[in-house]
Amino acid sequence: MTEIPFEYWNKLASNLITVSSLLTGFSIAVIANLLVSDSNNRISNNIFKATTVAAGCFLITVFAMTKILMMTTVGHPIKIEMVELRLPRIIGMLTFLLGIVSLSLVIALSGWTKSKKMGTFTTSVSIVTFILILITLVDIRL
Repeated sequence: MTEIPFEYWNKLASNLITVSSLLTGFSIAVIANLLVSDSNNRISNNIFKATTVAAGCFLITVFAMTKILMMTTVGHPIKIEMVELRLPRIIGMLTFLLGIVSLSLVIALSGWTKSKKMGTFTTSVSIVTFILILITLVDIRL
């Protein structure tokens, strides 16, 4: 297996920081809207929980990727070995994936607050979205 160079990890971390920061902000905005709403049913509570998990996960991803970014930046004062990137890399990637799962769940649940027909539609959109995101995240050679 080929070892991925620090330059690649640096650029990947930078991009994930940007994406995760935007998704964190979006999730926190949804949380704020749910906090002020009068809805207190099971679906709304589950949306609130899923959005909170998403915001937390994306926030963890931001900090894990910031650590990788700093460690792989040219001029870092301490010599870094690839093994030192393992823990922040695992934490960052797992929380990023869990954040995506949580946001997909929010999309799926959102329609159920209106009607069964809308719930079926949003669940279908969520499943297709999640599958397409997974396909684009995984390197599949055809």
